[in-house]
This record gives sequence, C-alpha cells and structure tokens, in this order.
Amino acid sequence: FRGGAFKPRTSPYAFQGMGEDGLKMLADVRDQYGLNIVTEAMDERGIDLVEKYGDCIQIGARNMQNFSLLKYVGQTRKPVLLKRGMAATLDEFLLAAEYIMAEGNYDVILCERGIRTFGNHARNTMDLSIVPAIHRLTHLPIIVDPSHGTGRNYMVNPMARAGVAVGADGLIIEVHSKPEEALCDGAQALTLPQYLELAEQVKVIHDILMPMAV
Repeated sequence: FRGGAFKPRTSPYAFQGMGEDGLKMLADVRDQYGLNIVTEAMDERGIDLVEKYGDCIQIGARNMQNFSLLKYVGQTRKPVLLKRGMAATLDEFLLAAEYIMAEGNYDVILCERGIRTFGNHARNTMDLSIVPAIHRLTHLPIIVDPSHGTGRNYMVNPMARAGVAVGADGLIIEVHSKPEEALCDGAQALTLPQYLELAEQVKVIHDILMPMAV
C-alpha cells in the first residue's frame, strides 16, 4: 500500500503531504489490513521516520541522483523503491541503485515512472523498453507506474496492460474514491471499480504470458 506522507511538488504552493501524521495514518492501515506500507522519503530525517513507521522506503524521481541520500538509505535495512529520474539514462538509473547496494542494502526495487520528452499529450512518456533492458542487465525487479508515467487516468489502463506485457514485475496504480476531490494527482487516479477492472485485465495478460517466461 503506497501513500505519500511527504510530497515533493513542482510548486511550493501545492499540497506537500501530512508529514509524520500521514505516516501514522499509513501505519494504522498496515495494522488494520495487514498491508505493507511504501512511502517516500525526501531527506535523511524523512528516511528515519519512514524506517520507523513504514516497510519500504521510496526514493522519488527527483532524488534519484541525490547521492548522499542514496548512501544514507543504503545503510537502512528496509527495502528501497527507487524511481527513475525524469531524464535518467539506463546506466544512470542502475548506478543510482548501485549507490544503495554499495552501502549494504541489496533489497532494491526499480520503478519506471515516465521520462520528460517533447510530447505534451501526456504528463510524462513511459519508456517501457527499459523493462526488458533491465531484465537483461540485472537481477533487480522492475515495476512500472503508469499513473505518473502518463498523468492521465484514461491512459493508465492501456499502459498498465502494456507494462505487464513487456515483463514488468509489478505495477503502481493510484486510486482515489473521488479523484475530482483529491488534494494531488487526481487527474491520474482511478476509481476503485476502475482499479478492480484493471486488476482482472492484467491478470489475464500475466497468465497468458507466464508459460512464455518459463
């Protein structure tokens, strides 16, 4: 279960998250429903707090090459979800993961969340070709985030299906009961019925492709 207690926003006037109070709410979700918690840390203090309340520490796209932060999170013993930077090459992405693992934390999950291109039809451009490239070069799991990767809720389902088809090890999907009232990222969020429909679709694709992967 992924939720943002600390929100790195392009605008300083946008909603920045609920901080430690938000982490406590996420911990309540874990305790009540048995779901592991993934949430982003933006600095060393944030890492300490997420390590206290959460189960997996996310390093967001804007901090992918914050090397001191990567070293610090590498000294924790919580799994790390590392998002690809908006202009990062494959080599830069993998070397960022190496910064974490060089400190002794080998539990790294990579995430493709879209890169910045000249197109304006979507918030970002999902680079799904990186999924098989990463599988070829490393043992690390790679998941995709079609919510941030497109920024458009009507694009999330087709790009999620495509991500599973190219071999992604998992998906990040933003869900909100009332996307139009969301404090942030409402334009890319699915409703719960839409999410459940997507879950059925990707299961079919996964089951079809599994024999080919063996």
